[in-house]
Amino acid sequence: MESFHTSNEDATDANTREAAVLKLGQIYGASKKPRELAELVRTSRTYLAGLPKAKSAKIVRTLTDNFSDIPGSVPIQIDVCKETIDWAVAEKRIFLKQSLETRLVALYLDNKMYSEALTLIAALLKELKRLDDKNVLMEVQLLESRVYHALRNLPKSRAALTSARTSANSIYCPPLMQAALDMQSGILHAEEKDYKTAYSYFYETFEGYSSQDDSRAVLALKYMLLCKIMLAQAEDVHGLISGKIGLKYQGRDVDAMRSVATAYQNRSLNEFESSLVKYKDELSNDLIIRSHLAALYDNLLEGNLTRIIEPFSRVEIQHIADLVKLPTTQVETKLSQMILDKQLNGILDQGAGCLVIFDETVADKTYDSSIDTIKMMGHVVDSLYQKALMLGD
Repeated sequence: MESFHTSNEDATDANTREAAVLKLGQIYGASKKPRELAELVRTSRTYLAGLPKAKSAKIVRTLTDNFSDIPGSVPIQIDVCKETIDWAVAEKRIFLKQSLETRLVALYLDNKMYSEALTLIAALLKELKRLDDKNVLMEVQLLESRVYHALRNLPKSRAALTSARTSANSIYCPPLMQAALDMQSGILHAEEKDYKTAYSYFYETFEGYSSQDDSRAVLALKYMLLCKIMLAQAEDVHGLISGKIGLKYQGRDVDAMRSVATAYQNRSLNEFESSLVKYKDELSNDLIIRSHLAALYDNLLEGNLTRIIEPFSRVEIQHIADLVKLPTTQVETKLSQMILDKQLNGILDQGAGCLVIFDETVADKTYDSSIDTIKMMGHVVDSLYQKALMLGD
């Protein structure tokens, strides 16, 4: 009877200690104290050594998750992660080691340490395939796809994502992981300018994150709205925002996309630039949105310049710049690019500061026809030569 009470007391004591450690970690995270949180992870190892491996792994992951609330804490997280990985190796806690290494890859990605990320991914993939751990394997393959995308190696990024989806199909894929896979699929389709398919994936992502009350649902919604704008369906943006989907997520992120959609509808470069300035954090800090909006701005500028130039055969560059309300040098550079890309048939007379537009000329097909005739004659001569050789034999 005495031993029964003792075991109960020990269990209660262990639960109290665990709750205290986790609560302290939560407080340090909420208080934005990365050094104190790092020290807590370090000092907890002695206590964790006496716990079952699964429980200690869960506690370590929960403690390190608190870093996500602290901006600028990635370097400290990397150090703590490396130290804890060494401890896990020494303690022969393989599952915890793999979990922490997967987290370290994500931290390397956030810190733009792509070479280190790929080196660790290669080692992890080899180990996980040998152990046939599909859950962690899928997560690492997705991270590999994201790293290659950041490096602009789209073929390898697509290949890694295909591998991740293959792993996901052979096991139960949790909703948040499925949403992350859909997000990456949408991003890669958007890179290929296939915004219609990208929108479908982002919609699936949004539903996945929204059903789990995950904060990333707002990001998926932004990407959905971005696809609508890139498809020249800016009017649909306002409908989505004011509908059931958008009402739950009203805020600066949604306002930023509404502002861009309005500027695009009005074909106004001024409004577009004002949106980029007003919502800098919401638009420019996201690499995906920033790159696509840069292409959109470029298209908008080309459209405005083409419309202005259309009535003229000769026009001052300064006059064009005044009409689009942009610096002369920027307009001149863009016009040069359009001429080189054969979007404009003309030249820049820099001495006079003018753009000279040429009349469209009908291509003379005589030259092409002559070349084709010469090629055919060449084939006939070759054929006759071969026959002559055969007769000679």
